[in-house]
Amino acid sequence: MAEPVVIATWTFGKLAAETTLPLLAAGKLALDAVMSGAQAVENDLSVRSVGFGSIMDKIGRLTLDSCVMDGKTLNCGAVAGLEHIRSASAVARRVMEKTPHILLVGEGAKWFALEEGFKLEMPLTVEGVREWYERHPDTKKKEGGGGGRGPAPQPAFGPDDINIIDEKNHDTVTVLGLDKTGSLGGVCTTSGLAFKRPGRVGDSPIIGAGLYVDDLAGAAGATGVGEEVIRISGSTFVVELMRSGKSPQEACELACKRVNATAIRRGVHPAQLAFLALDPKGNVGAACTLRTNFQYAVGKGGKVELLKAKEIGPDV
Repeated sequence: MAEPVVIATWTFGKLAAETTLPLLAAGKLALDAVMSGAQAVENDLSVRSVGFGSIMDKIGRLTLDSCVMDGKTLNCGAVAGLEHIRSASAVARRVMEKTPHILLVGEGAKWFALEEGFKLEMPLTVEGVREWYERHPDTKKKEGGGGGRGPAPQPAFGPDDINIIDEKNHDTVTVLGLDKTGSLGGVCTTSGLAFKRPGRVGDSPIIGAGLYVDDLAGAAGATGVGEEVIRISGSTFVVELMRSGKSPQEACELACKRVNATAIRRGVHPAQLAFLALDPKGNVGAACTLRTNFQYAVGKGGKVELLKAKEIGPDV
């Protein structure tokens, strides 16, 4: 019997891990447990990059992306550009279970969710709208006047600035778990890049990029600048390295090196992103590119702790 293990991205991953670990310890299957962990973050309205309450796109719409994968069967499902449905990960799982497809997008994903009994809901919160208004680069306010409130806050980044990440911009929650039967499960869910161009989709709903899970090799997930994760098929790359004998830590570091090398080939600065991995024996790993300041949560032995990932710079 395997010792249950969970690993999740960022500081809000601690909530995901604290939700997931007791379920794994109680004998829940990996995918069921990590789904609960991811949904705990989706339902936390204080998290501005996952689920309802997140920062909207350039025109003020909130769309969600998610994918799920079962390591035992390789079954998977995903949604992208989903509006007005609370749990993107739950809809992604329903795609996996109820259709022959893997990915549904936009209006098609929403209509499928409605057919499956999900309710239409307003995804915006007062706090989320206020933050969008204050940080949006197209928002203009005059200095002074208005009761002496002074100049408007300056936006932290623009709609096309995908190389700056923080937990209010475009950080994903990815949750990977190993259950008592030795099976792996994973889920990846996000609202995507804050102020993104309408229609932009990152790595989070892409099986093989934002998430890949295989009981015979391991599980991996990503967070950060999704375009660069997609460019190297990031999570598949990490899992295949583990399949070839690399440890989860070695695999994550090599993925970061691949991202750095790809950026150098293109003549651009390496993007800020991170990978995490879990193998069938319960070993974990995580690494990130420079300046990412990636923290992640690991739960095992009844305890959850936050760790800081090793930063990997470009070879010069």
